Amino acid sequence: MNKIFFASALMLSLLSCKENQSRNTPVVENAVDNAESSVSGSLKSYRKGDMVDQIYSELVRNDKNLKALDDKIIAIDEESRKVLAVYGETLRKSESFYLDAHNQAASVKDSLLKQQLDKEIKMSSDKYDLKISKVKELIAKVNANSDTINNLYTAFKIRKTIPEIEKYQKAHPLKTENLENLINKQNQLLNELKNTK
Repeated sequence: MNKIFFASALMLSLLSCKENQSRNTPVVENAVDNAESSVSGSLKSYRKGDMVDQIYSELVRNDKNLKALDDKIIAIDEESRKVLAVYGETLRKSESFYLDAHNQAASVKDSLLKQQLDKEIKMSSDKYDLKISKVKELIAKVNANSDTINNLYTAFKIRKTIPEIEKYQKAHPLKTENLENLINKQNQLLNELKNTK
């Protein structure tokens, strides 16, 4: 008997919550004081993704100087990738050759011939390493500069977008009354469930 009474009380409570929920939908929409901020457009159309990049993209669209800087960074990044790809391909081919030559020399049965081949491969490889030492040094410098540019660019974007998200937060202060009302309703239901026998 108690189980039936409890089940029916629970159903009635759930139904009344659903009715209140459908009636209180506009209240939830008023949980935020809406005002426009300079990044409201990008935040309204927010989809999962990087918020810093979304806000920064909107800033770039609205600022010619930022756009020019952004274009320079993109251009130097693309140029770095293209230039390094050319050098990388040549270096990889040479490294592959010496590796393949070493592997093939290992299959030679005549030990004197094998030693001679190993010596010739090493001499050629060492000579090539010496020849490209300056190139490798410059490639390392290009990579280090690219890392520094990326780090500074990331820091710049974050610093540029922090004030924008703070403007958005000021323009959209969150009210507490809806949460407090919901907690009161929950507490009423909890008391009702506790007292139901």
